[in-house]
Amino acid sequence: MHFCDSGKQKAITFSYDDGVTQDIRLVELLNKYGLKGTFNLNSQLLSKRGILVRKDGRRICHYKLHPEDVAYVYEGHEIAAHTLTHPNLTQCDDGEVIRQVEEDRLRLSELAGYEVVGMAYPCGGVNNDDRVAELIKTHTGIQYSRTITENARFDPQENLFRFQPTVHSSHFDQMMELAREFLEMKTETPKIFYVWGHSYEMDFAVDWTRLEEFFKLISQREDVFYGTNREILLGSHGDRK
Repeated sequence: MHFCDSGKQKAITFSYDDGVTQDIRLVELLNKYGLKGTFNLNSQLLSKRGILVRKDGRRICHYKLHPEDVAYVYEGHEIAAHTLTHPNLTQCDDGEVIRQVEEDRLRLSELAGYEVVGMAYPCGGVNNDDRVAELIKTHTGIQYSRTITENARFDPQENLFRFQPTVHSSHFDQMMELAREFLEMKTETPKIFYVWGHSYEMDFAVDWTRLEEFFKLISQREDVFYGTNREILLGSHGDRK
């Protein structure tokens, strides 16, 4: 783990999907507390507008950022791929998997002004498998990809192309419990606390005040490295496969 070069054995990172306008508020909060995140975008869906209707009838804004705003909004954080149009890659043929990932990566690299090398799998349920992971590893410029399978653990993982996060940010009570465990932990080996989610969920599942409570708890710890997914998993420049 490259963050050990900092002399610290513990690291905290965030990963948020879809590139919605709520990310603006989220980035402001991350910056306020000196935290770092990775934002996974569908380049072909940028500027799209939508409304998500919850089971209880509540409507949630799901507006995507404009392409020209991407670099500015995510300055100081990491931009990563999420496929062009958000399909379930396990249901795509080999060529379409490669196209969805690599074209998204290249478009986002142009918007970001640096080479994008990270990714998060789109869709819920079973959204990744060994076939898809191997295609991405061998036929695209992606160097790591996050799944949606939460493991409630902090151990480093060998398979960066099916990387499991620790916890979802809408599971607030569990997230706080894990945070306290992580912060109290004494370790001589690398540990990663990896939180993932969608910023629009803060509008209904975990309100912004509670999220800021979590950020306050985990921030400004002398024994913790705060970095993007790329910085923690690959080093600041990324390692070739």
